[in-house]
Amino acid sequence: MMSVLRWIALILLIVGGLNWGLVGLFGFNLVNAIFGAVPLIERLIYVVVGAAAVLLAVLPETWRRPGTAAHA
Repeated sequence: MMSVLRWIALILLIVGGLNWGLVGLFGFNLVNAIFGAVPLIERLIYVVVGAAAVLLAVLPETWRRPGTAAHA
């Protein structure tokens, strides 16, 4: 079962990926469109999404197949 922190990180990673997809396909930055008037908030969102990606990349549970035991 995923912890709340991992669920939040996964949701942030998906949102960030969708935003980059919009930027790449259409040149439209959704985060900037919503929070562009407040650059500090926009930048904070990018930092939080990046931290979520790092968290999921370094957690050993992320790379373990469901049903397999963790190695100590």
